[in-house]
Parts: sequence; C-alpha cells; structure tokens
Amino acid sequence: MRDPRDVIKRPVITEHSADLMAEKKYTFEVDTRANKTEIKDAVELIFGVKVEQVNTMNLKGKFKRMGRYGGFRPKRKKAVVKLSEDSKELEFFEGV
Repeated sequence: MRDPRDVIKRPVITEHSADLMAEKKYTFEVDTRANKTEIKDAVELIFGVKVEQVNTMNLKGKFKRMGRYGGFRPKRKKAVVKLSEDSKELEFFEGV
C-alpha cells in the first residue's frame, strides 16, 4: 500500500469547489495512478472522517507556447470526495 500523502497531492480551491463544501463535498488533486478505493482510504486516514462517495476525473494537459516552442502541461487527476452526514467538516483555512 502506498503512503496516503503520496495519493492526495493538494486541495483544489476554486469558487465551484467552495460552493460544494456546503454539501460536504471536497475536491483534491490526486496522483494520476490512484483509484477510487485508494483515494477513499487516504482521505479517511489523513483527516479522520468517513467517506461516502468518490468521483474522479482525468484532465489532459493544456497546450502552451513559449515563443516558437510549444509543449503540453502535465496531465492531472481530480477527485471530488463526499463525506457522510455524521463526519466532521474539513478545515483548509484555519488561520484566516
């Protein structure tokens, strides 16, 4: 089994993900090779909550140019994790 901190890279903080937090849904950028079971186990272990559902999406890298040279950004994977009703809420902004 992999280390849970290698599976979960960082939280994704956008307007849309902030709106989902009211429904106890949290968005994370995860390792591209991680499956839903690994993501669920990692979130439960790191934050000490109960996960009800995990939705994942693979995002292709965007094409970017620097002058006459072109290339792609790296691909990434996002996971939207829904917590159970009796779980506590996750706090990303403790000192704000």
